[in-house]
Amino acid sequence: MYDQFRRLGPKEFSGTTVPFAAEGWIQSLEVHFRYLNMGDVDRVRCATYMLRDDASFWWEGAEHMIDLATLTWVRFKEIFDEKYFTADIRGRLKREFMTLRQGDMIVAGFFMKFYRGCHFLPLIARDVFEKLRHFLDGLQPTICRDVMLMRPADYAAATTCAFQAEKALRDIEFEMRSKRQQHQQSPQPNKKSFVGPPKA
Repeated sequence: MYDQFRRLGPKEFSGTTVPFAAEGWIQSLEVHFRYLNMGDVDRVRCATYMLRDDASFWWEGAEHMIDLATLTWVRFKEIFDEKYFTADIRGRLKREFMTLRQGDMIVAGFFMKFYRGCHFLPLIARDVFEKLRHFLDGLQPTICRDVMLMRPADYAAATTCAFQAEKALRDIEFEMRSKRQQHQQSPQPNKKSFVGPPKA
């Protein structure tokens, strides 16, 4: 089992101050665990095997305060989050998600922040209509208007519509800029200076 796990090339974890990096490491491990159909004991052993540097020192201290014989994968993740993805950080990210707006971001950037935010508010993520509403509320007004005109049936359709609407707006802006540049570069007719009426 462990040889199979190592052959999959899991990432090592040395510790981080970036919460999404810690969460991303756990998620990447879980992809391997599901593929190998691992049980709790093997999951914990493989995860702790991949700890390096500061993370390894942290685990050496943490494992003295827990019963390794009964440690589940869920409990390991809770202990891991207490160190690298604290309740304060999760609370802040939840608040940011509730007020998330696209602003100057491109749709791809907004989509990624929205996708990550759904992880912290499963009540919204699991409610099809609430998720769609929250996504639409966060879009730039012009893009939101265009998406609404396309009448997306769900969140997945709305994201596709948002990318299409953004592309259409960019195409329009590009065309308008091109026309302005052509107008500015086109030669202007020479204006004759006024010399007055002809003399008698």
